[in-house]
Parts: sequence; C-alpha cells; structure tokens
Amino acid sequence: MFSQKMEKILQSSSENERRWVNESFQIATSLLAEQSRGDGSPFMNHVTAVCEIVATEMGLMPDAVTAVYLHEATRKNPTLLEDYRKLFTDEIISMAQSLNRISQIKPKDTGLQAENYRKLIVSYSRDPRVTLIKLADRLEIMRSLEMFTKSMQIKKATETLLLYAPLAHQLGLYNIKSEMEDLSFRYTDPENYRLISNKLKASDQERRRLTDLFVKPIEAGLKRARIKYTLKSRTKTAYSIHKKMQTQQISFESVADIFAIRIIIDSEPEREKELCWSVYSIVTENYKPDTNRLRDWITVPKENGYESLHTTVTTKDKHIIEIQIRTRRMDEIAESGYAAHWSYKGVKSEQGLSAWLGGVKKLLESGNISTSSNNLGIAINEIFVFTPDGDLRRLSPGSCVLDFAFDIHSNLGLKCSGAKVNGKPASIRERLKTGDVVEITSSKNQKPSLDWLNYVVSSKARAKIKQKIKEEAGKRAEEGKELLERRINNWKMEFNDEVIGYLLKHYKFKTAAEFYVAVATEEIDISQVKSVLIAKDKEDGSTEQKEPFIPPAPKPEKTSAGTSDYLIIDDRVNNVGFKLAKCCNPIPGDEVFGFVTIKEGIKIHRISCPNASRLFDNYPYRIQRVRWRESTSGQSFQTALRISGYGDEATGQQIMEIINLLNISLRHFSITDLKGKLEAKLQVSVSNNQQLDKLIFNLRKLKGVKSVSRISI
Repeated sequence: MFSQKMEKILQSSSENERRWVNESFQIATSLLAEQSRGDGSPFMNHVTAVCEIVATEMGLMPDAVTAVYLHEATRKNPTLLEDYRKLFTDEIISMAQSLNRISQIKPKDTGLQAENYRKLIVSYSRDPRVTLIKLADRLEIMRSLEMFTKSMQIKKATETLLLYAPLAHQLGLYNIKSEMEDLSFRYTDPENYRLISNKLKASDQERRRLTDLFVKPIEAGLKRARIKYTLKSRTKTAYSIHKKMQTQQISFESVADIFAIRIIIDSEPEREKELCWSVYSIVTENYKPDTNRLRDWITVPKENGYESLHTTVTTKDKHIIEIQIRTRRMDEIAESGYAAHWSYKGVKSEQGLSAWLGGVKKLLESGNISTSSNNLGIAINEIFVFTPDGDLRRLSPGSCVLDFAFDIHSNLGLKCSGAKVNGKPASIRERLKTGDVVEITSSKNQKPSLDWLNYVVSSKARAKIKQKIKEEAGKRAEEGKELLERRINNWKMEFNDEVIGYLLKHYKFKTAAEFYVAVATEEIDISQVKSVLIAKDKEDGSTEQKEPFIPPAPKPEKTSAGTSDYLIIDDRVNNVGFKLAKCCNPIPGDEVFGFVTIKEGIKIHRISCPNASRLFDNYPYRIQRVRWRESTSGQSFQTALRISGYGDEATGQQIMEIINLLNISLRHFSITDLKGKLEAKLQVSVSNNQQLDKLIFNLRKLKGVKSVSRISI
C-alpha cells in the first residue's frame, strides 16, 4: 500500500483526489509487478519515491502524483493511456502523455545543452508540472545511484550536471539543484569529493565555535529591537567549494565564504522590507560590511521569485562571513520554491500554486539557462560527443574526427577517411564540439600518414598512428634492404656494415632503416650507388652518439611549522606508539589526523582517507591533531599509485624511466593494456609527499595518461 508520507497527504485531499491516486496506484502496481531495479528491489519503490518528492518536497497536488503513477505504468506502452481516459481528467492524461514523450529524449537529442533540453520539454508539454515531475524523477535516480554500474553512474551524473541542475537552478529549486550537484560530484570526482567532505567535517567544530561568538552581539541587538527571529547556519556544498577552488585557483583553506549565517524573521507582509533593512543595520553596527558584495533581492526579486538581502562582513579576527536576511515566507520559497511554500501553509485553494506555476511556465518559455563551462565543473576539460546509436564518448578539448574514430576502435581510426557530423560531410581534420553526432566513414585503402599527427590531440590516436607508420616503414625498409643487397651482389661487391656505414654518411641518413626506405621509394637512384661505392674513400666513417643528459633529481625543500597545538609524529611520542594506517598509507607532507585506537595506540590517517568521514562522525572525541616532524631524512614510506589512460608497451618503459630519473625505489609494478586502454599499478618507497608529488607530476605529463591517483597498498 502507500507509504506513510503519501497516506498523510491523502488525508487532507478531496474524495476525487483520493480516488485518482488510489486507482492510478493500483494500475501501476499491477503493470509493474514483474519489474525490478538494478539491485533487485521492486521498481515500484522508485515510483513511490518520486511521488513522495513531487508531493512533499515540491508541494504539487494529487493530480500530479496520479500522473506519475500513470506515466510509469504506461511508459513502455503509451497507447494504454487511452483505456484510462474515463477514470481520470484530461489534464492528468495529458501530463502522463507528456511524461511518456519526454522519457524518450536521448542525450544526443539535447547535445547535453540545458537550453536544448528546456526547448524539447516545452515542445512536448506546456504544463510546467511536467518539468517539475521530471526533475523529481532524476533526483530520485541520483539518490539511488549506488545500485547502478560504474559506467552508468558516471553517465547519469554527467547528464544531471549538464541538463537537470541548471534547470532546477533556473526554476528557483535551490535545494534540489544543490543536492543534484553534490551527488553528481560524488560520482564524477570521488577523490576530490571525499577530500572536501572530510575537510568540512574536520572543521565543523571550529565553524560552530565561530558561529556562537559571531551571533551573540547580533542576537542582543535583535532582542533590543523586539524582532522575532530564527538563526540558521548554512555550509557551502562540496561541489560549490570545489567549483570555487577551480575557478579562483585556490586551496580549500582559502575559500572565504565556506559558511553563511541566515537570519529569518517573523513579519507581517507589509513590514517585510522595513524589518529586513532594520536587521541589516544591526549586523553592520557590529561588523564591517563589504558594500561591493551587497545584494538586494528584496526590492527587486529574481525572475524565479527569490527574495533575500545578502551582505558579507568581516570580524575582528579577519574571518569573512556571508549574511542572508529574509522573512519566513521568503525562506520557504527560497528553499523549495513557491509550490512547497503553499503546501507548507496548507492552502488548499490553488490560487497561489497556479500563480507560481504560471511563473515557472514563463521561465521555461523564456529560456536564459546558463550552461557555460565556468558553471560546470566536469565540463571544463572534456567535450561530449555521440555515436549515431546515442552512445556518449568523452574526448579532450580540440579533438577532431580522427580522435573520435580512434576512441571507438584503433582499426576504425587507421581506416578513417572522413565522417558525417550532425548529418553533414566532414573531413578527418574537423574539430568536434559537445553535442555533435558523428558517423565515421572508412576505406580499405586508407593508410595513416605523418601529417595526421598535426590534427589529433589524444595520446591513443598519436600512439597508434606512430605505431602503424613505424610498421609500414619497417616493411619498406625490408624491401629496400633486399633490393640493395641483391644489386651489390650482382656488382660483385661485398654487402656489409662497413659499406652501409659509408653510404649513410654519404647520403646523410641517421639510420640504415631510413636509408633502406629511401631506396625502396626510389628517393635514391640505386644505379648511382655503384659509382659512389667505386669512388668511396677506404677510410672508415664512424658516427658518434652523444649520451643523453639526465638532470639530477631536485632535492625536497625543508618546511617548518609551529608545534604548540599538534602531536608531532616521531618514532615515539610521550611513550605512546603510533602507526601509519594501511587504509590510506600517509607519507610525510600529507595532511593527516590521528585516531586513538583501543589496542594499537594512535593511527595516522590522511585527511582524504575513505574511512575519515566515519571516524569524524562516530568518534570525534578520539581525533588527535598531529603533524609530521620537520625532518624525515633517512626514512622511507611505501605508497601506491594507479595510472589510467591510453598507450602501448612503450608507455611502461617511459614510466620506468621517470622512476629511475627521480631515484625512487620501485617495489612493485604491473601494467595491463586492453583494447588500447592502459592501466598500471606501482608501489614505490618515497621519503615524503614532495618526492611523490614530483613523481605524479611527471607521470601526468606522459602522452596518453588521463589520471594518476593514490590507492591503498
């Protein structure tokens, strides 16, 4: 039967509304009984969860919930809706039909552009509730993303960041937008997500202390003015912090407005503006405001209905804090949109809801969704291109048709003669952009040439082109050698290394292979070789090869730091032993914390350790602040790296050369190459994280390497 949330909503619904929801629920339960989700749970769990979001988080009426049940029940067979017209209103049937059509939209239809997606939605339905239901459906999928495969997780998260989050932002659904972004960030960049999340948890107590000190004079002023208020503190999401770090090229510690104080006041509608500015005066009497960052969305609200007064102030301790001032009505709308506001107020008349939905419709039809790469963290260093079947391929910026062909398969790249881009003929050189649909054309007679290397940007394409050219050159060299040897024997002369050496010097070739290719391609007239050999000097020619210069490995710089508030990591600390945690293998220079165990003393973990979040949440009283001693000379620490990308056998040799160049001890090394995709794992001994950072920096510079990350040993 229904969940408790749905039962509670239906208690205040009309008889017709209860009948609609009950009958649609029975239809969905019957038609979806055999369907299950990725983890084996009934598919109806997804449907019910979407209905709860629609009703409780978005505040839509039961007719929208009914449309959700009918849509999920008939999505695979839309003609069934006609059988239910007598049971439901035309409006409900229309919403379900629109949802069925929208569910057929493929990522390639949108070009992964939020503006295109908005236009498609509007073309399928003018009812704004359809858009809100679609956002609720995607939010539930993101909340359940763990049950999907790894590749599907990244695909769904990418679509959510590029299509759904910008749409939720435009409609003023800030809570939904922020949750979508954070969930997407968690799956598209788990390492940075974990790092920022754990740093937020580690600094939580400090933020609470700062908040308590900060609000005391403000609370005193509010009480003197007899203003009823509620205080909330809001911490930036991990995604927002990461985006700011990327945009401004700063560290986590340098992000100024990680958290904000929200002052929510009780006010009659006619006094809202007056009281908000009164509170602003109280705040600025106690703290210095930054007038350049004052935002007045009370006098002129945003198009999506957002109303608030924002300012940024600086404390005596130089802490920068954002202040948001709004009334309770404004806060409800800002958190979840007008629909949730009217639902919260218990207004059964649809006057307020209709007004908001009218505004949503206007926003959808007007557009203005920002999709610039500056707003999309994962889209900065990649473009997204589709095959004719709709498969999504992620490529480097500046990629051309050849890069796409090699990304599909090496053999297709080698035989690529052109393409159709968005249905139009294109050469192998044409640069691609996000949203392009590319169909490759190939020819059996096509062969790669050196000028191809001027067009491609992917390391996989470059490696395969060089490899094929080298193979072709090898074949021609064998042909040239065979021809030259036969002719010299016919001339009754000796064919040996001395003769070849002289000819290389005379014709100014560096290698015998290059010379043989020139003979095979008739670049050198073989009939002239005989006269050259007859007139040659008997004195042997020789070539010198210079030894390659290997620069010395730079020495790590020493750092110093205060020790008053930290436990120093040394061989023994006040007769208390410590151990380096094996789950994250910290090394000197890493940001770390200590965890007091029951039997094993203090265990040292990296701040980005996968277990850090659980330890901060469950055992905050056992967390010990620690840091490395200034000098760790004579000690070595083991750590492991994973290298992913594209390449061939030569890549492994290049990795070994970098390790040897940096005088790093290699303990274990393995490499796999599957269909052009390379993955290597290596275990090394280093003295500190500076030495490790140099290794990672040099490995990332290798052609074909997409990522280098630390892993557990």
